[in-house]
Amino acid sequence: MRIMGILNLTPDSFHAGSRGDLSVLEAGADIVDIGACSTRPGSEPVGAAEEWRRLEPVLRRIAADRARYPEISIDSYWAEVIARADDLLPGILVNDISCGDADPAMLPLVAERGLRYVAMHHGKRIHAAREADDPAADILAEELAFFEGFAARAEALGIDWILDPGFGFGKTVAQNLELLRSLGCLKRFGREILVGVSRKSMFFRPLGKGPEAPETLAATLDAEVRAVRAGATILRVHDVAATRACFEKLKNETK
Repeated sequence: MRIMGILNLTPDSFHAGSRGDLSVLEAGADIVDIGACSTRPGSEPVGAAEEWRRLEPVLRRIAADRARYPEISIDSYWAEVIARADDLLPGILVNDISCGDADPAMLPLVAERGLRYVAMHHGKRIHAAREADDPAADILAEELAFFEGFAARAEALGIDWILDPGFGFGKTVAQNLELLRSLGCLKRFGREILVGVSRKSMFFRPLGKGPEAPETLAATLDAEVRAVRAGATILRVHDVAATRACFEKLKNETK
């Protein structure tokens, strides 16, 4: 299992601890996912130019001392942003929450440059509030159909991809929890599975708490343990140290 730490270069991401805090680059994560456009409920896209304005100084800092930092992932659905980031830091991981739907140039660019790609199952309205597209849908059947379609596209282009079920995007709390219970079914695609459930509303709304509450972190860690046991190989987290400590404790308890 690898830990992907979150670095948001945005003024409005929901978790203050990941907002512009560059210390996550040295917090012990295996990967750091850097995003410059919030996708929290109700957020608005800022455009490729503004994303790059926010990203460039941080990426130049990393490039100046590359060996010091972990693997870098760029959270963007703009091909232009990915191209510029890859020019500075060759071999980045691409984390595109639109799965190539927002920018038709994205998948051809990824294929041309031979970059690894995170393909996420997403709702129809990436920046809208997180209402489910269809509260009555069989979410596992939808996921399987979605990734069967993407697998064919990726194979045709020669893209090496990672599967992200897209917790919190276009799904009800019940659908998110069903997806977590059924996560092992997605192993049939033979891909690494990335799970991002960190401090999401699927936990804090039922608890009647906020994203920053200790109870939300506890629920997150419990879900992440379940996800890894079901086959997740990458966890996208806000709390790198707490996640590492949780899994170290479990490892020691099972010795």
